[in-house]
Amino acid sequence: MTNATNATQHGHFPLGAHIVTPRRWYTHHGIYAGAGQVVHYEGLSSSLRRGRVAKVSLAQFAHGHPVRMHDEADVAYSGIEVVARACSRLGEDAYDVLRNNCEHFCSWCLIGAARSPQVERLLSNSRAVALAAQVLAAIVNGWGTARDALPLIN
Repeated sequence: MTNATNATQHGHFPLGAHIVTPRRWYTHHGIYAGAGQVVHYEGLSSSLRRGRVAKVSLAQFAHGHPVRMHDEADVAYSGIEVVARACSRLGEDAYDVLRNNCEHFCSWCLIGAARSPQVERLLSNSRAVALAAQVLAAIVNGWGTARDALPLIN
C-alpha cells in the first residue's frame, strides 16, 4: 500500500495541509481540516457544474484517486490558522477556472495570495491555449450563471 493510498484511507495529514489529488486534465487541491475532512473549492472536481467552497470527507475529495500532501513554500500561517481561513470562505460561490479555482483558494489559505501555477503554466504555453482556456472559462462560468438563473433546472 502506498503512502498516498494509506493517507487517503486513514487521513494522516497535518492540520492545514495542502493536499492534492490527480484528475484527468488537472490536479485538484484542498486544505486538510482534520478529522478526515477537507475544505476545497468544488469547482469542476466532480462534474461540469460550478461548485462552492465546501467541507467534505477525505473520500469525497479524493473521488477514488490517491491523495498526497503538496509541498508549499513560504507558508505564512499555522495549521489552525490555515483551516480557519479555509472555513471562513465556506459557501462561497465565485469559482472561476482562471482566476479563482481550487489552487487559488489553497494558495490564499496558506500564503495570503491567490495563485495557480497550473493556470500560470497553461497561459504561458501559447496564445492559442490561453484563448481556448479563456473560452472554456467563459462557457463554464456562463453555464453556472445561466443555471443559477433558471431554478427549474437546479
